[in-house]
Amino acid sequence: MLTFAVLYFGVMFDAGMFDPIIKGIIKAAKGDPAKIAVGTAVIAILSHLDGSGASTFLITLSAMLPIYNALGMSKVYLAVIAGMGAGTMNLVPWGGPTMRAATALGVDVVTLFNPLVPVLAVGLVWVLAASYLIGLSERKRLGIIQELPEEILERQHIREGAADKGRGEKMIVVNLLLTVILIYALVKTLLPLHAVFILGLPLALIINYPQSKHQARIEAHARGAIYTSSIIFSAGLFTGVLRGAGMIQAMSEALVSVIPDTMGRALPVITGVFSMPLSLFFDPDSFYFGVLPVLSGAGEALGVSPLSMGRAAIMGQMTTGFPVSPLTGATWLLIGLAGIELGDLQKALIPRAFITSILMVITALILGLI
Repeated sequence: MLTFAVLYFGVMFDAGMFDPIIKGIIKAAKGDPAKIAVGTAVIAILSHLDGSGASTFLITLSAMLPIYNALGMSKVYLAVIAGMGAGTMNLVPWGGPTMRAATALGVDVVTLFNPLVPVLAVGLVWVLAASYLIGLSERKRLGIIQELPEEILERQHIREGAADKGRGEKMIVVNLLLTVILIYALVKTLLPLHAVFILGLPLALIINYPQSKHQARIEAHARGAIYTSSIIFSAGLFTGVLRGAGMIQAMSEALVSVIPDTMGRALPVITGVFSMPLSLFFDPDSFYFGVLPVLSGAGEALGVSPLSMGRAAIMGQMTTGFPVSPLTGATWLLIGLAGIELGDLQKALIPRAFITSILMVITALILGLI
């Protein structure tokens, strides 16, 4: 599922499925920093449907950086908003953290994710609200620019390997409809999980690139898809060895011995609260395949289900936390594209990302999911 989801959304972005949305947001926002900030968040959220931080930041910053420069808006805030949108959307079931958590705990990824849809919705609402507040501060500082340069208003979203312009515009509605159908089939498990995008990818290629020579465009996204999938396979084997050798059981027993029984039921909440800051210290593989199985084992011994531990972990660990982590390449891409320093990004984004995690943890706790 992960391999073909990355390839599918890569092809759809190349085909220009989101271009009208991006252009519409730019035209509607005009010179109002508050609207531009919210529009930036919407673009980042939609761009992260493929679960790739790199592509999200490339799309969002290439679309919005000229506007921020024209208005004098803070490029740090541009990176912050893009990071909040991408980080929160990284909970999607084909994203790295959720897939890793499901693999490490031996649970079905849809069973893990589906109950979290309201939690994700709360997180996204906060992202939009926080972006609006950022925009208001910029509006107070800069005012509203009545006229943006015409070349920005008419600017086409530029992608390498984009589909023929005329055909791309005709296929936008078809592409959106296909994407909605696939996501619905995934959430409702109308088909086996892996079959959804395995069927969707060739349909996307046939619709947008009917000539076989142009379907080689898939190669542009193959490296990222295979790299991520190979990590999941290898880490699954690694976790299996740890379980089979009894190492996870031994580490879990050691952890249980130092946790008071009265705190056992609070373990998911504690994990959820600290999951975002832990992104600064653990890369996703080390956490999900090294730390999470131990925490889950300790939780089981104290009466906590693995699903609760998995859901708590993905509230922040390399989801809301990945855009500030120096352990991910996408973070360095983000600050490079924006032309800012990592420290400036972290100072502005970490508090907002932490609030996102806390709000999602509270929502999950109210709904009885952790």
